[in-house]
Amino acid sequence: MKDFFDILRRFIPPYKKFLALNIFFNILSAILNLFSFALIIPILNILFDTGGATYSYIEWEWNPGSWEAWKATPDVVKNNFFAFVSDLIATRGGSFTLIILGVFLIVMTFFKAASTYFAFFTMIPIRTGVVRDIRNRINRKITQLPLGFFSKERKGDILARVSGDVNEIETSIMSSLDMLFKDPILVSIYIIGMIVISWQLTLFVLILLPVAGYIMGQVGKTLKRKSLLGQEQWGYLMSQIEETLGGLRIIKAFNAERKIQERFEKSNDTFRRTTNRIYRRQQMSQPMSEFLGTVTIAIVLWYGGSLILNDDSSITASTFIYYLVIFYSVINPAKDLSKALYAVQKGLASMIRIDKILMAETNIKDPEHPKSIRLDDRIVYDNVWFKYQNDWILKGVSLEVRKGRTVALVGQSGSGKSTLVDLLPRFYDVDKGSIAIDGVDVREATLHDLRALMGNVNQEAILFNDTFFNNISFGVNNATQEQVETAARIANAHDFIMASEKGYLTSIGDRGGKLSGGQRQRISIARAILKNPPILILDEATSALDTESERLVQEALENLMKNRTTIVIAHRLSTIRNADEICVMHEGEIVERGRHDELLALDGYYKRLCDMQSF
Repeated sequence: MKDFFDILRRFIPPYKKFLALNIFFNILSAILNLFSFALIIPILNILFDTGGATYSYIEWEWNPGSWEAWKATPDVVKNNFFAFVSDLIATRGGSFTLIILGVFLIVMTFFKAASTYFAFFTMIPIRTGVVRDIRNRINRKITQLPLGFFSKERKGDILARVSGDVNEIETSIMSSLDMLFKDPILVSIYIIGMIVISWQLTLFVLILLPVAGYIMGQVGKTLKRKSLLGQEQWGYLMSQIEETLGGLRIIKAFNAERKIQERFEKSNDTFRRTTNRIYRRQQMSQPMSEFLGTVTIAIVLWYGGSLILNDDSSITASTFIYYLVIFYSVINPAKDLSKALYAVQKGLASMIRIDKILMAETNIKDPEHPKSIRLDDRIVYDNVWFKYQNDWILKGVSLEVRKGRTVALVGQSGSGKSTLVDLLPRFYDVDKGSIAIDGVDVREATLHDLRALMGNVNQEAILFNDTFFNNISFGVNNATQEQVETAARIANAHDFIMASEKGYLTSIGDRGGKLSGGQRQRISIARAILKNPPILILDEATSALDTESERLVQEALENLMKNRTTIVIAHRLSTIRNADEICVMHEGEIVERGRHDELLALDGYYKRLCDMQSF
């Protein structure tokens, strides 16, 4: 349970007011329940006329500072209550007394039911709030984690944690909170009442209960292990679905439908077998607790009956029945508690998987004492080395990009072009060397200030399932309609936007699925134009365009790049012919640099790339 209390420590503090009210109403409900059961004794005495003992009122002054007063309180209250009932029977008769006792029972039950309702009422904000907070923390963490984290994790598995695992926590842990806070209170108060009635019987019961609890606990441990395995298998299933949705075109083109189906069905069947074992163990809790409870009651009946049959017994038959009622009342919350413990074990397995995200280290952090950063002169890569895992991707790269100039990076796939560009906005941090803007190391500025200097247009246009307007104004707060339209016109996107059903308010579908590749790219370019950044990063921005789309976009790109510091990753010659400097990369190093004509004259790597038409 240490892991469970750790979850409470992390997520409950904002709701401690509701938790305090919940505990208060649970205690009140248990006390009212205990006292309402106490009416059984005089009712039984009246019905069976077993009241041989006589009671008289005890004059009693309660002293809160005296232990003797505390010790005598239960006996005095019990004596005076029975004295009141005896007088009532003697003066008004047994039938009238039963009516009075029945009214007391109804009133106390009403207040007990109200207390129980308010206990549930105050638990609801805790349950829903904690689940909301977990989702918010996961989403916040996902946006804060570096890109390197997601290259190691399967996207489908992350989706499974955000959806399935959080839902499991809601249904397992959060739904058990009321039982975990209510049932221990009920059990504790009922056991205190049992001790007051007969400490011998209660001692006997407390020896039996831990044995049953130990048996239930052993089954719960294995459930947690199976649940963790089940959640991992569910994550793998989600990954397969995500891959299938993303690769449907290839699957159909290669007639691989059956292969994909068989792979999924095999994994799904494995998940089913694991789930069967989990559910079987989970459903074992109720019959096991009922059986153990019945065994315990039978033993208590035997032992309590032995005490009553003993002439020296201090417990009467009616009191023993009251004791059994209380003990039976302990069984139900104890049973619910065992169910809750099973559910918590299942939910803790999901929390372990979620914590892999929440506890992941974020190595790309803001400095404690950030410096202001702006571009007035140049960007300098100074002897930059970088590797993702073992092999160096960049090897001692040095590069200078002066303000207002365009530098193009070319080379074969895997030569390090995109990695070099990704280091500038600190999607990753360099392992050796440094990158500075006007002499300020990018690691000395805040991520927000650094990335505010840059606009990105990638090979694959990253768009959202939203309107044209919101996609173009994505990186700009409070953008006006006029500003968005101006950016769209520059990117040659205005005409096809206005031709859509609702103009700029038209939704473009998931990842821009309603648009052609060229249209998606022009929306992406319009977004960069609206941001109007001093540094522009074009990562093969025109490679996804056909000839007509490229003609429409190229002019907009040239206008955007004019008097702006631009780093271009490109294969198409039309994009980089007029660059101020072209850097040819090969196996993580810059092997040639110069203008287009100069590099052709060298007859080296660049000339071979041009001849192979890799642009």
